[in-house]
Amino acid sequence: MEITIGKNIKDLRKKDNRTQEDLAKALGVSCQAISRWEAGGGYPDMELVPAIANYFHVSIDELFGYHGDREAQIQAIVDKAKSTLYSLGGYLSQDNRDLTDTVEMLRTALEEFPNEPDLMQLYADCLFYHGWQKNGVNPKTKENDSYQYDDIERNAQNVYWQEALQVYEKLLSLNASPKYREYSLVTMIHVCKLTGQYDKAKALASEQPSINLSKDVLLPLSTVGEEEARYHGELILSLLRHLYGAVSRSVLTNADLSSSESGREALLAVIRLYETVLSDGRCGREHWDLRYLYLILARLEACHGNDYSKALTYFEIGFDHHKEYCRISTDAYNYSAPLVAKVSLQKGQFQNNPENFWGLTMPQYSEEFKEELKKNEKFRECFE
Repeated sequence: MEITIGKNIKDLRKKDNRTQEDLAKALGVSCQAISRWEAGGGYPDMELVPAIANYFHVSIDELFGYHGDREAQIQAIVDKAKSTLYSLGGYLSQDNRDLTDTVEMLRTALEEFPNEPDLMQLYADCLFYHGWQKNGVNPKTKENDSYQYDDIERNAQNVYWQEALQVYEKLLSLNASPKYREYSLVTMIHVCKLTGQYDKAKALASEQPSINLSKDVLLPLSTVGEEEARYHGELILSLLRHLYGAVSRSVLTNADLSSSESGREALLAVIRLYETVLSDGRCGREHWDLRYLYLILARLEACHGNDYSKALTYFEIGFDHHKEYCRISTDAYNYSAPLVAKVSLQKGQFQNNPENFWGLTMPQYSEEFKEELKKNEKFRECFE
């Protein structure tokens, strides 16, 4: 790439109405040196470059004229990585796509652009997914349909998770913004648990503020009128999502609960709360949660409740939530139920659906139940 620092110095100097003498005096060099740089007859000593950038209040990248190129290169790498990673459907998916090339691409990118938070976050995420695919535990067992983390010794040898932890820790050490910090912490704690680092996982969790100090709780207290109503609505929806996650994990990680009527009733209680809050059936982003809750119920009912009629009903409701989520998730959205009527979502705030959603979901069901589903033309797309 052609180095245009001399021309850039001249353009910046004229933009600020500064003379060559002004710049020369500030840098402690001769006017002839400035003139030579601007004419392309030479370049400033490297020791002077930071001072020149500071003088014009620009970055060193901008001074050299490749700021735009740098950002474009980084964005191209980010877009390529995201197109692979975020179509996987999460680390529990059955998608066996090889991420080796993506890992290497991001590793190389960080050698060229170190400490870029977008690249660091994606690299750590990629290592996390790759660790599952290469030698992570299988979280689903045919015996009880619960999630198992039973091979701690083996997990601890997962080199991809070890490296992911290092990258997440480095990202946090850079005073990462909340956007990166929250996800990194959650994933770090999860990997520590998987690898038997329970004390570290607990310490990381204990260092964080309590729910009482979260922005979700504090914003409604700091506002009035419609803004207060909006923040209250957002808090309610946030609490619903956390309750869904806590209850579903509790049921699925406990073999006794996942095989019992009380476990299924706990999931139904969460569903009833969602449906009370979202009383008009316009569930927005929460169609995603309700889809999974009903599909989990369908699986558990078919496996343990031995009531295929009820299981088919649950599956159909989950299927309908899936279709509605797909329909609304590409645009902005306004909730309308009384408790959340002031809440809205901007375009792009919906989570991306996993590529081949049904291909990832259907292996969880027994062959007998799938045969029952195939009798209904409505579910044809689940098997295509």
